[in-house]
Amino acid sequence: MSNNRVTWLSTSDPPDSFPPVSAALREPDGLLAAGGSLQIERLLYAYRHGIFPWYEDGQPLLWWSPDPRCVFLPGDYHVSRRLRRELRCTSAEIRVNTAFADVIRACAGPRRSEQGTWITADMIRAYQQLHESGWAHSIEVWRAGQLCGGLYGLVIGRVFFGESMFSEIANASKMALLYLARSLDSGEIEMLDCQVSSAHLLSLGARMIPRSEFTELLETGCNPVTPLQNWPGGAVGCPDLLPE
Repeated sequence: MSNNRVTWLSTSDPPDSFPPVSAALREPDGLLAAGGSLQIERLLYAYRHGIFPWYEDGQPLLWWSPDPRCVFLPGDYHVSRRLRRELRCTSAEIRVNTAFADVIRACAGPRRSEQGTWITADMIRAYQQLHESGWAHSIEVWRAGQLCGGLYGLVIGRVFFGESMFSEIANASKMALLYLARSLDSGEIEMLDCQVSSAHLLSLGARMIPRSEFTELLETGCNPVTPLQNWPGGAVGCPDLLPE
């Protein structure tokens, strides 16, 4: 990038007013724009072009497109021996879209390693609207009738854009991710975007790819620009997620 300036958006700017992702800052990595709004049309345009919002209360709305990008592709997810043993004997099950509001609020809750949360009240409202419109989904881990973990994100075309996850029992988020990994392996989705890398995700098999490769995959994976249709309903026992 030739300068250190960030593009400022107004709430009246059209959804496609973002600069090209190649203009994102190197430090902090991926900061592309500020301002604008969380309207559905802007969010959908942003995600399918490799951009996502990430900010805290008291900050302006910030938009990011880091390089490289952390993703799972088919066959990437690594099931450790320890997780295999736990899956064989757990009574936990996976449900989809039965408690979206509970999942996003649990993800917004306090973390032992963090102060505050980036999932603001405005973000919760925006993603609830995306859920009601068929774009946002929750993958939930239930045990003994209690929600005990899960994640949420968007699906555009055949790409799942993961937003956040939580666990109230050991390995619950790994179980939710494994459900998505099985969707990758079956061809139901083509890529799981993790946005920002972590040691946890990399240990499960996530890979880092150049942003240019990521946006090329979005061009095909997000077309046609439609919500995911007919996501399988009903509960899936976590032992059934194990590979044969």
